[in-house]
Amino acid sequence: MTRGIGYYVIMSGNKKALVTGAAARIGAAIAEKLHQRGCDVILHYNSKREVAQQLADRLNAIRAGSASLAPADLSGQAGVEQLAEELRSRFDRLDVLVNNAARFYPTELGATLDWQWDDLLNSNLKGPYFLAQALLNELSGAQGSIINLLDVYSERPMSGHAVYSISKAGLAMMTRALAKELGPAIRVNGVSPGAILWPQNGPVENDKESILGRTALGRLGEPGDIAGAVAYLALDAPYVTGQILAVDGGRLLNI
Repeated sequence: MTRGIGYYVIMSGNKKALVTGAAARIGAAIAEKLHQRGCDVILHYNSKREVAQQLADRLNAIRAGSASLAPADLSGQAGVEQLAEELRSRFDRLDVLVNNAARFYPTELGATLDWQWDDLLNSNLKGPYFLAQALLNELSGAQGSIINLLDVYSERPMSGHAVYSISKAGLAMMTRALAKELGPAIRVNGVSPGAILWPQNGPVENDKESILGRTALGRLGEPGDIAGAVAYLALDAPYVTGQILAVDGGRLLNI
């Protein structure tokens, strides 16, 4: 079998893992959590080489040779294949693939451009699918696990962000479809964050108050909340597949 898409690679003893978008924010927290669990990691990044290198340096200072970098633009097939080949050049198996890399920006209906549709769907949905496909042999040989990072807006659309919401809803269905197709060799699950980190391009202060006011726990979560959920599904849940775990402070109760 063949599997493919973007990633960040992790190795724990005989275990290897790949996490995409691992340079900063939630991706970096996932990488650090897996590293704490004894995994060696390959950090995928697209443009943030400097911050990715800083993270790799910190992890290697804890355990020499345990982290390395892999650049690729996962919005196109060439980047997916580049990342898959980079993985194969270092490892002969893959235990964990974390599809975290994604793009986020508004697309108003009536003003959405064709390239925006392609950019968001390619990065957030097509990339993870084809990366999983490109790495099927490596994942199945290890009885591996795929974890997809979704969003509460995969279930309830975000106003002004129709295309982003569509891309994440597609990733939710992909999670379930691949779990059905790839079992028993490969487990596939998802983690769906709520308000964890504010997007770098918004929202404004009033929107923040409104979002937290509709969150049952009344506060932001932390990247470590997501990282812990990923580590659980990847390393501690051998009889769990096809599930999407909402880590949202109760946001979906009142969205």
